[in-house]
Amino acid sequence: MPGERPRPSASPTISEVAAEAGVGRATAARTLGGYGYVSPELKERVLAAAEKLGYRANALARSMSTGVTHTLGVIVADIGNPFFAGVVRGICDTSRARGFDTLVVSTYERLDEEVAAANVLIDKRVDGMIVASAAVDHSSVGHIRTALDRGIPVVLVDRAVPSLDLDAVVIDNRDAAREAVEKLVAAGHRRIGFVWGPPVDKAPATRRELIAAASRNLWTDGERLRGYLDALDDAGIPFDPDLVMVGPKVEERAAREVARMLDLPDRVTALFCTETDGVTGALRAIRARELSCPGDVSLIGFDDSAWAAVMVPPLTMIEQPVHRLGSTAAEVLLDVLAGAEPRREMYTLRTRLVDRSSVAAPPGRA
Repeated sequence: MPGERPRPSASPTISEVAAEAGVGRATAARTLGGYGYVSPELKERVLAAAEKLGYRANALARSMSTGVTHTLGVIVADIGNPFFAGVVRGICDTSRARGFDTLVVSTYERLDEEVAAANVLIDKRVDGMIVASAAVDHSSVGHIRTALDRGIPVVLVDRAVPSLDLDAVVIDNRDAAREAVEKLVAAGHRRIGFVWGPPVDKAPATRRELIAAASRNLWTDGERLRGYLDALDDAGIPFDPDLVMVGPKVEERAAREVARMLDLPDRVTALFCTETDGVTGALRAIRARELSCPGDVSLIGFDDSAWAAVMVPPLTMIEQPVHRLGSTAAEVLLDVLAGAEPRREMYTLRTRLVDRSSVAAPPGRA
Protein backbone atom coordinates (compact mmCIF):
# COMPACT_ATOMS: atom_id res chain seq x y z
CA MET A 1 0.00 0.00 0.00
CA PRO A 2 1.14 3.59 -0.64
CA GLY A 3 3.28 4.93 2.22
CA GLU A 4 3.74 1.47 3.82
CA ARG A 5 7.32 0.77 4.96
CA PRO A 6 8.92 -2.19 3.12
CA ARG A 7 9.14 -5.39 5.12
CA PRO A 8 12.69 -6.10 6.32
CA SER A 9 14.62 -8.72 4.38
CA ALA A 10 16.01 -11.95 5.85
CA SER A 11 19.39 -10.18 6.04
CA PRO A 12 18.58 -6.57 6.87
CA THR A 13 20.77 -3.91 5.29
CA ILE A 14 22.08 -0.67 6.71
CA SER A 15 19.51 1.18 4.62
CA GLU A 16 16.68 -0.80 6.23
CA VAL A 17 18.07 -0.11 9.70
CA ALA A 18 18.30 3.59 8.82
CA ALA A 19 14.68 3.63 7.64
CA GLU A 20 13.51 1.86 10.80
CA ALA A 21 15.39 4.35 12.98
CA GLY A 22 14.29 7.36 10.94
CA VAL A 23 17.84 8.52 10.25
CA GLY A 24 20.05 8.88 7.19
CA ARG A 25 22.05 5.93 5.89
CA ALA A 26 25.35 7.67 6.72
CA THR A 27 24.32 8.03 10.36
CA ALA A 28 23.36 4.35 10.57
CA ALA A 29 26.63 3.34 8.89
CA ARG A 30 28.73 5.39 11.34
CA THR A 31 26.87 3.92 14.31
CA LEU A 32 27.05 0.31 13.18
CA GLY A 33 30.62 0.64 11.89
CA GLY A 34 31.89 2.22 15.09
CA TYR A 35 33.52 5.25 13.46
CA GLY A 36 32.81 8.98 13.34
CA TYR A 37 30.55 10.98 15.63
CA VAL A 38 26.87 10.20 16.21
CA SER A 39 24.84 11.88 18.94
CA PRO A 40 23.84 9.61 21.85
CA GLU A 41 20.13 9.98 20.97
CA LEU A 42 20.56 8.93 17.34
CA LYS A 43 22.98 6.13 18.26
CA GLU A 44 20.41 4.69 20.65
CA ARG A 45 17.72 4.78 17.94
CA VAL A 46 19.96 3.08 15.39
CA LEU A 47 21.04 0.33 17.80
CA ALA A 48 17.43 -0.32 18.83
CA ALA A 49 16.41 -0.58 15.17
CA ALA A 50 19.31 -2.93 14.41
CA GLU A 51 18.33 -5.20 17.30
CA LYS A 52 14.66 -5.19 16.25
CA LEU A 53 15.48 -6.14 12.66
CA GLY A 54 18.18 -8.67 13.60
CA TYR A 55 20.89 -6.76 11.72
CA ARG A 56 24.28 -8.44 11.67
CA ALA A 57 27.28 -6.48 10.44
CA ASN A 58 29.05 -7.83 7.37
CA ALA A 59 32.59 -8.28 8.67
CA LEU A 60 34.13 -8.47 5.19
CA ALA A 61 32.45 -5.25 4.06
CA ARG A 62 33.51 -3.53 7.28
CA SER A 63 37.09 -4.71 6.77
CA MET A 64 37.09 -3.29 3.24
CA SER A 65 36.42 0.18 4.65
CA THR A 66 38.45 0.01 7.87
CA GLY A 67 41.25 -2.42 6.91
CA VAL A 68 40.61 -4.37 10.16
CA THR A 69 38.76 -7.68 10.56
CA HIS A 70 39.45 -8.30 14.27
CA THR A 71 40.46 -11.84 13.27
CA LEU A 72 43.63 -13.81 13.99
CA GLY A 73 44.77 -16.66 11.78
CA VAL A 74 46.33 -19.70 13.47
CA ILE A 75 48.31 -22.46 11.73
CA VAL A 76 49.16 -25.59 13.74
CA ALA A 77 50.34 -29.08 12.85
CA ASP A 78 47.31 -31.02 14.08
CA ILE A 79 44.34 -29.62 15.99
CA GLY A 80 43.49 -33.22 16.97
CA ASN A 81 46.74 -33.47 18.93
CA PRO A 82 46.02 -32.65 22.61
CA PHE A 83 49.13 -30.46 22.73
CA PHE A 84 48.01 -28.23 19.88
CA ALA A 85 44.41 -28.31 21.09
CA GLY A 86 45.62 -26.81 24.36
CA VAL A 87 47.70 -24.18 22.57
CA VAL A 88 44.72 -23.18 20.40
CA ARG A 89 42.51 -22.98 23.47
CA GLY A 90 44.95 -20.51 25.00
CA ILE A 91 45.00 -18.44 21.80
CA CYS A 92 41.20 -18.39 21.52
CA ASP A 93 40.60 -17.53 25.18
CA THR A 94 42.97 -14.57 25.01
CA SER A 95 41.90 -13.27 21.59
CA ARG A 96 38.19 -13.50 22.49
CA ALA A 97 38.76 -11.50 25.66
CA ARG A 98 40.26 -8.73 23.52
CA GLY A 99 37.51 -8.75 20.90
CA PHE A 100 39.14 -10.89 18.22
CA ASP A 101 37.86 -13.97 16.41
CA THR A 102 40.16 -16.86 15.46
CA LEU A 103 40.52 -18.94 12.29
CA VAL A 104 42.44 -22.20 12.81
CA VAL A 105 43.99 -24.43 10.12
CA SER A 106 45.78 -27.80 10.56
CA THR A 107 48.69 -28.67 8.28
CA TYR A 108 49.81 -32.12 9.55
CA GLU A 109 53.46 -30.93 9.47
CA ARG A 110 53.31 -30.64 5.67
CA LEU A 111 54.92 -27.51 4.31
CA ASP A 112 52.72 -27.44 1.20
CA GLU A 113 49.62 -27.49 3.43
CA GLU A 114 51.11 -24.69 5.53
CA VAL A 115 51.74 -22.55 2.45
CA ALA A 116 48.15 -23.11 1.28
CA ALA A 117 46.81 -22.28 4.75
CA ALA A 118 48.82 -19.05 4.89
CA ASN A 119 47.46 -18.00 1.49
CA VAL A 120 43.89 -18.65 2.64
CA LEU A 121 44.38 -16.58 5.80
CA ILE A 122 45.96 -13.75 3.82
CA ASP A 123 42.97 -13.79 1.44
CA LYS A 124 40.64 -13.73 4.46
CA ARG A 125 42.36 -10.49 5.51
CA VAL A 126 43.31 -11.68 8.99
CA ASP A 127 44.93 -8.97 11.08
CA GLY A 128 47.75 -11.20 12.32
CA MET A 129 48.95 -14.81 12.28
CA ILE A 130 50.25 -17.28 14.87
CA VAL A 131 52.15 -20.13 13.23
CA ALA A 132 53.63 -23.44 14.44
CA SER A 133 55.72 -23.68 11.31
CA ALA A 134 57.14 -26.73 9.59
CA ALA A 135 59.67 -24.48 7.84
CA VAL A 136 63.32 -25.18 8.66
CA ASP A 137 65.39 -22.71 6.59
CA HIS A 138 65.27 -19.58 4.45
CA SER A 139 64.12 -21.52 1.38
CA SER A 140 60.87 -22.61 3.02
CA VAL A 141 59.56 -19.38 4.56
CA GLY A 142 58.31 -17.52 1.49
CA HIS A 143 54.68 -17.72 2.62
CA ILE A 144 55.51 -16.12 5.97
CA ARG A 145 57.48 -13.35 4.27
CA THR A 146 54.49 -12.77 1.98
CA ALA A 147 52.26 -12.23 5.02
CA LEU A 148 54.78 -9.81 6.51
CA ASP A 149 55.04 -7.93 3.20
CA ARG A 150 51.23 -7.56 3.24
CA GLY A 151 51.47 -5.89 6.65
CA ILE A 152 50.28 -8.96 8.59
CA PRO A 153 52.42 -9.47 11.72
CA VAL A 154 53.40 -13.06 12.51
CA VAL A 155 54.27 -14.69 15.85
CA LEU A 156 55.74 -18.19 15.96
CA VAL A 157 54.55 -20.67 18.59
CA ASP A 158 56.07 -23.95 19.87
CA ARG A 159 59.02 -23.78 17.51
CA ALA A 160 61.40 -21.17 16.15
CA VAL A 161 62.58 -20.88 12.55
CA PRO A 162 66.26 -19.81 12.60
CA SER A 163 66.03 -17.87 9.33
CA LEU A 164 63.13 -15.69 10.60
CA ASP A 165 63.74 -12.79 12.98
CA LEU A 166 60.30 -12.92 14.61
CA ASP A 167 58.76 -13.10 18.05
CA ALA A 168 58.52 -16.78 19.06
CA VAL A 169 56.89 -18.35 22.12
CA VAL A 170 58.49 -21.69 22.99
CA ILE A 171 59.37 -23.97 25.89
CA ASP A 172 62.80 -24.75 27.33
CA ASN A 173 63.18 -27.81 25.08
CA ARG A 174 66.90 -28.34 25.60
CA ASP A 175 66.84 -27.89 29.38
CA ALA A 176 63.74 -30.08 29.71
CA ALA A 177 65.37 -32.90 27.75
CA ARG A 178 68.58 -32.61 29.75
CA GLU A 179 66.66 -32.80 33.04
CA ALA A 180 64.78 -35.91 31.91
CA VAL A 181 67.92 -37.76 30.84
CA GLU A 182 69.74 -36.66 33.99
CA LYS A 183 67.00 -38.38 36.00
CA LEU A 184 67.63 -41.62 34.10
CA VAL A 185 71.38 -41.26 34.63
CA ALA A 186 70.83 -40.66 38.37
CA ALA A 187 68.89 -43.94 38.53
CA GLY A 188 72.00 -45.73 37.23
CA HIS A 189 71.27 -45.98 33.49
CA ARG A 190 74.00 -45.68 30.85
CA ARG A 191 72.22 -47.32 27.90
CA ILE A 192 69.61 -44.65 27.24
CA GLY A 193 67.68 -44.61 23.98
CA PHE A 194 66.39 -41.46 22.28
CA VAL A 195 62.97 -41.70 20.61
CA TRP A 196 62.76 -39.95 18.18
CA GLY A 197 65.57 -38.47 16.14
CA PRO A 198 65.92 -37.02 12.62
CA PRO A 199 63.57 -38.49 9.98
CA VAL A 200 66.41 -39.86 7.85
CA ASP A 201 66.68 -43.34 6.35
CA LYS A 202 70.05 -44.28 7.88
CA ALA A 203 71.30 -43.52 11.38
CA PRO A 204 74.15 -40.97 11.32
CA ALA A 205 77.41 -42.65 12.30
CA THR A 206 78.83 -39.73 14.28
CA ARG A 207 77.60 -37.14 16.69
CA ARG A 208 78.42 -34.36 14.24
CA GLU A 209 76.41 -36.04 11.47
CA LEU A 210 73.50 -36.53 13.86
CA ILE A 211 73.39 -32.85 14.86
CA ALA A 212 73.70 -31.79 11.22
CA ALA A 213 70.76 -34.02 10.29
CA ALA A 214 68.71 -32.62 13.18
CA SER A 215 69.44 -29.05 12.13
CA ARG A 216 67.75 -29.71 8.79
CA ASN A 217 64.48 -30.57 10.52
CA LEU A 218 62.17 -29.06 13.15
CA TRP A 219 63.85 -26.78 15.67
CA THR A 220 62.10 -28.49 18.60
CA ASP A 221 63.44 -31.92 17.62
CA GLY A 222 66.97 -30.58 17.39
CA GLU A 223 66.77 -28.83 20.76
CA ARG A 224 65.55 -31.98 22.51
CA LEU A 225 68.28 -34.04 20.89
CA ARG A 226 70.91 -31.53 22.07
CA GLY A 227 69.52 -31.77 25.62
CA TYR A 228 69.87 -35.56 25.47
CA LEU A 229 73.47 -35.25 24.30
CA ASP A 230 74.22 -32.61 26.98
CA ALA A 231 73.15 -35.01 29.73
CA LEU A 232 75.25 -37.84 28.29
CA ASP A 233 78.27 -35.52 28.11
CA ASP A 234 77.77 -34.35 31.70
CA ALA A 235 77.71 -37.98 32.86
CA GLY A 236 80.68 -39.06 30.73
CA ILE A 237 78.52 -41.51 28.74
CA PRO A 238 79.74 -42.02 25.14
CA PHE A 239 77.32 -41.31 22.33
CA ASP A 240 76.08 -44.50 20.64
CA PRO A 241 74.28 -44.00 17.28
CA ASP A 242 72.52 -47.36 17.79
CA LEU A 243 70.51 -45.78 20.61
CA VAL A 244 68.98 -42.99 18.53
CA MET A 245 65.80 -43.63 16.56
CA VAL A 246 65.69 -42.32 12.99
CA GLY A 247 63.07 -42.52 10.26
CA PRO A 248 59.41 -41.46 9.95
CA LYS A 249 57.96 -39.96 13.12
CA VAL A 250 55.08 -42.38 13.61
CA GLU A 251 54.16 -44.85 16.33
CA GLU A 252 54.88 -47.92 14.20
CA ARG A 253 58.42 -46.75 13.42
CA ALA A 254 59.04 -45.97 17.10
CA ALA A 255 57.93 -49.51 18.03
CA ARG A 256 60.30 -51.05 15.47
CA GLU A 257 63.24 -48.87 16.49
CA VAL A 258 62.77 -49.56 20.21
CA ALA A 259 62.48 -53.30 19.44
CA ARG A 260 65.83 -53.03 17.63
CA MET A 261 67.40 -51.30 20.66
CA LEU A 262 66.05 -54.04 22.94
CA ASP A 263 67.61 -56.70 20.70
CA LEU A 264 71.13 -55.23 20.85
CA PRO A 265 73.74 -57.37 22.65
CA ASP A 266 74.17 -54.51 25.13
CA ARG A 267 70.54 -53.56 25.07
CA VAL A 268 68.89 -50.32 26.05
CA THR A 269 67.74 -50.06 29.69
CA ALA A 270 66.01 -46.67 29.55
CA LEU A 271 64.17 -44.59 26.96
CA PHE A 272 63.59 -40.87 26.57
CA CYS A 273 60.66 -40.27 24.21
CA THR A 274 60.11 -36.76 22.88
CA GLU A 275 56.58 -37.17 21.47
CA THR A 276 53.38 -38.97 22.52
CA ASP A 277 53.50 -41.40 19.57
CA GLY A 278 57.07 -42.21 20.55
CA VAL A 279 55.90 -43.12 24.06
CA THR A 280 53.11 -45.39 22.84
CA GLY A 281 55.35 -47.03 20.27
CA ALA A 282 58.01 -47.67 22.90
CA LEU A 283 55.49 -49.23 25.30
CA ARG A 284 54.22 -51.49 22.52
CA ALA A 285 57.76 -52.74 21.86
CA ILE A 286 58.47 -53.32 25.56
CA ARG A 287 55.31 -55.37 26.01
CA ALA A 288 55.84 -57.31 22.76
CA ARG A 289 59.16 -58.50 24.27
CA GLU A 290 57.28 -59.41 27.48
CA LEU A 291 59.41 -56.96 29.42
CA SER A 292 58.19 -54.65 32.15
CA CYS A 293 58.42 -50.92 32.73
CA PRO A 294 60.27 -49.92 34.85
CA GLY A 295 61.57 -53.32 36.00
CA ASP A 296 63.34 -54.03 32.71
CA VAL A 297 63.16 -50.67 30.90
CA SER A 298 62.64 -47.22 32.40
CA LEU A 299 60.85 -44.54 30.39
CA ILE A 300 60.29 -40.77 30.42
CA GLY A 301 58.12 -38.99 27.86
CA PHE A 302 57.12 -35.51 26.71
CA ASP A 303 53.61 -34.00 26.76
CA ASP A 304 52.08 -35.03 30.08
CA SER A 305 48.38 -35.86 29.96
CA ALA A 306 45.64 -37.49 32.00
CA TRP A 307 46.20 -40.89 30.37
CA ALA A 308 49.87 -40.93 31.45
CA ALA A 309 48.79 -40.66 35.09
CA VAL A 310 46.49 -43.70 34.90
CA MET A 311 48.86 -46.01 33.01
CA VAL A 312 50.35 -49.03 34.75
CA PRO A 313 52.80 -47.88 35.86
CA PRO A 314 51.96 -44.15 35.89
CA LEU A 315 54.46 -42.52 33.54
CA THR A 316 57.05 -39.92 34.43
CA MET A 317 56.49 -37.13 31.90
CA ILE A 318 57.50 -33.60 30.98
CA GLU A 319 54.54 -31.27 31.39
CA GLN A 320 54.31 -28.39 28.93
CA PRO A 321 52.37 -25.18 29.73
CA VAL A 322 50.22 -25.61 26.62
CA HIS A 323 47.50 -23.06 27.44
CA ARG A 324 50.08 -20.45 28.41
CA LEU A 325 52.01 -21.05 25.19
CA GLY A 326 48.90 -20.10 23.25
CA SER A 327 47.82 -17.23 25.48
CA THR A 328 51.31 -15.71 25.48
CA ALA A 329 51.56 -15.93 21.69
CA ALA A 330 48.17 -14.23 21.38
CA GLU A 331 49.13 -11.50 23.84
CA VAL A 332 52.35 -10.76 21.96
CA LEU A 333 50.52 -10.56 18.63
CA LEU A 334 47.61 -8.49 19.95
CA ASP A 335 50.02 -6.02 21.54
CA VAL A 336 51.67 -5.54 18.13
CA LEU A 337 48.26 -5.03 16.53
CA ALA A 338 47.53 -2.44 19.21
CA GLY A 339 50.62 -0.48 18.16
CA ALA A 340 53.55 -2.01 20.04
CA GLU A 341 56.78 -2.60 18.14
CA PRO A 342 57.65 -6.29 17.58
CA ARG A 343 60.43 -7.21 20.00
CA ARG A 344 61.73 -10.05 17.80
CA GLU A 345 62.67 -12.15 20.78
CA MET A 346 62.18 -15.68 22.01
CA TYR A 347 59.78 -16.00 24.94
CA THR A 348 60.81 -19.21 26.70
CA LEU A 349 58.37 -20.84 29.13
CA ARG A 350 59.42 -23.41 31.71
CA THR A 351 58.31 -27.03 31.70
CA ARG A 352 57.93 -29.35 34.70
CA LEU A 353 59.14 -32.94 35.11
CA VAL A 354 56.25 -34.85 36.67
CA ASP A 355 57.85 -37.71 38.62
CA ARG A 356 55.70 -40.85 38.76
CA SER A 357 56.64 -44.54 38.63
CA SER A 358 58.24 -45.38 35.26
CA VAL A 359 61.86 -44.89 36.31
CA ALA A 360 63.85 -47.42 38.35
CA ALA A 361 67.40 -48.71 38.55
CA PRO A 362 68.59 -50.89 35.64
CA PRO A 363 68.09 -54.65 35.95
CA GLY A 364 70.63 -56.13 38.35
CA ARG A 365 71.20 -52.82 40.15
CA ALA A 366 67.94 -52.45 42.01
